[in-house]
Amino acid sequence: MGNNHSYPKTIVTFGEVLMRLSPSENRKMVQANTLDFYFGGTEMNVAASLSNFGLYSKHVSTVSNDFVGDAAISFMRSIGIDVSCISKVEHPLGLYFMEVGASARPSRITYNRLHGAFANIEPKHVDWESIFEGVTHFHWTGITPAISEKAYNTLKKGLEVAKKNNITITADPAYRSNLWQYGKDGHEVLKELVSHSTIFIGGVNEINEILGTDFSVEEDSFIEASKKLIEECPSIEKVFDKLRTGVSASWQKIYGRAWTGAEYITTEEIEISSVVDRIGTGDAYAAGLIYGLIHFDDKKALRFANAACGLKHTILGDVNLVSVEDVLEFMNGNTGGRIKR
Repeated sequence: MGNNHSYPKTIVTFGEVLMRLSPSENRKMVQANTLDFYFGGTEMNVAASLSNFGLYSKHVSTVSNDFVGDAAISFMRSIGIDVSCISKVEHPLGLYFMEVGASARPSRITYNRLHGAFANIEPKHVDWESIFEGVTHFHWTGITPAISEKAYNTLKKGLEVAKKNNITITADPAYRSNLWQYGKDGHEVLKELVSHSTIFIGGVNEINEILGTDFSVEEDSFIEASKKLIEECPSIEKVFDKLRTGVSASWQKIYGRAWTGAEYITTEEIEISSVVDRIGTGDAYAAGLIYGLIHFDDKKALRFANAACGLKHTILGDVNLVSVEDVLEFMNGNTGGRIKR
């Protein structure tokens, strides 16, 4: 399973593939008798976005051994993800249902995932040594170790192998308290796993969850929080944060900031006043950041990540289907929406 050497960089992502079911046109579930479906999953969304950006991405997961799992694999393949490291198990694919909000009404989500295909992954399903052959980057999020002890053990093994191989490890340690059902302390687990990683994608909320601190969102406090994280988890080199102001479900403002280990940097604020779909916007940010750090300096990488996140708000579904050119154009101020002919 070595990488295709015609690609200069290979990124591996590891996490659940889910089917999302939503009524169309901002309906509530009680109004609908049909549902649209999309395949997603936070780490797979990152792989898909990176593939759109022209990088070689490989997703590691398990899906159901049925036609739904086949459809998920087919979807991933269609958007350029290497699916050679996805195995099939005799458990159903995880699902989530979403009512898409509008204006003052927020979106609502409920999950059906705790006994699904990915929750039943085991370390023996994944040959990390061969998967990481020729790989430069590994991306994980805090969703994965929260789903089950098996998923946690598999991820931990992957991080150990990636660290041994000097792979850049990007961590988006989102803490979802409702997911941690199997007896482990999520804060302790995330600190342990972040301690294997090199790039931290998160802000003071995530740092407070992991370290048990109470830093505030102000600039000086963010810098202090970042320094404290690097002191406690010395493998972390840089901290990249995304800040969101929700005017309404349909109107969002976002900007990025970072502590590079040497300086504080920030981006201009992007305003999306008619949101099409908020799902996957954080994943779009992470993918934009990974691409940006490979190709640009820290400041431009942060701006690229913020612009990629902004554009995802205009794309239906879980995956950010924009190109590098789209992001650069948006980043450079072309926000008027003129038709391209």
